[in-house]
Amino acid sequence: MTMAVRPPCDAAVVHAGPSAVPSPPGTRRWVLAATILGSSMVFIDSSAVNVALPALQTGLGASVAQVQWVIEAYMLFLAALILLGGALGDRLGRRRVFMWGVALFALASLWCGLAPDATQLIIARAVQGIGGALLVPGSLAIISTTFDQASRGRAIGTWSGMTAITMAAGPVLGGWLVTAYSWRWVFLLNLPFAVAVLFIAASRVPETRDPSSAARLDWVGAGLSVAGLGLLVYGLIESANMGLTHPIVLGAIAAGLLVLAVFVIVEARVPAPMMPLRLFRSRRFTGATLLTVLLYGALGGALFFLPFNLIQVQGYTPAQAGAAWLPFIVTIAILSRWAGALVPRLGPRVLLVAGPLITAAGFALATLPGTGGRYWTTFLPAFLMMGLGMSIAVTPLVTVVMSSAPAGEAGIASGINNAVSRAAGLLALAAMGVIVLAVFNRELDGRLAAGNLRPLLVQQLAAQRIKLGAADIPAAATSEEARVLRSAIDASFVAGFRMAMWMAAGLAAGSALVAAVTIGAERSPEAVRVGGR
Repeated sequence: MTMAVRPPCDAAVVHAGPSAVPSPPGTRRWVLAATILGSSMVFIDSSAVNVALPALQTGLGASVAQVQWVIEAYMLFLAALILLGGALGDRLGRRRVFMWGVALFALASLWCGLAPDATQLIIARAVQGIGGALLVPGSLAIISTTFDQASRGRAIGTWSGMTAITMAAGPVLGGWLVTAYSWRWVFLLNLPFAVAVLFIAASRVPETRDPSSAARLDWVGAGLSVAGLGLLVYGLIESANMGLTHPIVLGAIAAGLLVLAVFVIVEARVPAPMMPLRLFRSRRFTGATLLTVLLYGALGGALFFLPFNLIQVQGYTPAQAGAAWLPFIVTIAILSRWAGALVPRLGPRVLLVAGPLITAAGFALATLPGTGGRYWTTFLPAFLMMGLGMSIAVTPLVTVVMSSAPAGEAGIASGINNAVSRAAGLLALAAMGVIVLAVFNRELDGRLAAGNLRPLLVQQLAAQRIKLGAADIPAAATSEEARVLRSAIDASFVAGFRMAMWMAAGLAAGSALVAAVTIGAERSPEAVRVGGR
């Protein structure tokens, strides 16, 4: 996710540990400042980079596969290592690992901003993902162990509110930086944040660790998850160039599935797995996890293509495209609290059916715009509908995840759900990219044939297909031929975009079906204790 909305349990990726360390109010304020600024780096980056992708693609002459890897490399390491990052903080010290994450994220951001080509940018984004995996779980763990039980809820609420504001500002700020300066400043913006966080953390934040944490870390599980997910994503993305039946593609996908199967076997046998499989004995937890895979897969895959449509086809500036996201994010920020109040009254099942269905309707609305038209009547209704649906779904999903695990394992349950949401977006984006490119090529073939264009132009355009909507018009084209070619490219991209939105709508609707079947099928541990049975 590079996603425009936080995964469902970011605010709960806290590993079990000792009681809060008594800290004076002054120290607590500094802790909040450090963790909010540190988390804001990740949230601003995740929401701003999407808006910068079209400019990045043009500036580096990147193919759509390379642009996908800019997102996928980051998400791969963040999703696969975030659980290990939390466990590492418990064992070695939460402040220490948090600072490692901040420093690594900042150095990788500098590398991203200075990257001379797409390959170096992709590698730098992978390093950024490793930094994020150390940083994200550490921020909430530090708050949890610094504030006592009476003040912890307010502290986490402050963290959530401030990071929501920074996330909402991310697309607008990113769009403005791209328009006024360069896409590179979207990454370089992280540097002053990192300097401030490291100074505050080193001088003001107390160190905490969990003496009861596992003596061994699950390095084997972490390596297998990175390798398995990486092979799957590689196979799906490269199928756009080689075809799904190419031996390398089939081999990569098969190897990825085999490695993930080995990962499951290892997690069932190691003494301290990063993903305890016993949690999946709960039908509610398994259902909530599958719901997360479908819903956040839909969101992560679909929202990748929206900026390309807005900027490359609809003619928005990056700043305008960034502002176009605001209704989606602001709707979630405003209505999530209201939706949370409905959980005790209606139960999570009703909301987890209604929310994804409304989100699916939002994706369906995004299929209606063609080329041109006013934002208020084309994309705004879709953004509002998606925001409404997600705001209804997020809080009940957190509730189900947290209540489906024993009290002592609520933190690891939320961490698993967090990692799964990111992995789902990772795989969905790769799969949608294959379909979008296939639809784009089919539509473009038909439109070029109908346009009676010179064979030379069609041949020269063939090398540009991999860029989708950013395909360059051949220099030999006349003004009329250029108009026909641009119209064909735009219309073909819209066709591929619509397919992505329909796929997202289907995944979201599928998540509603999962909720209807699994959520509420058994009572949570809390309900059992209250009922005395």
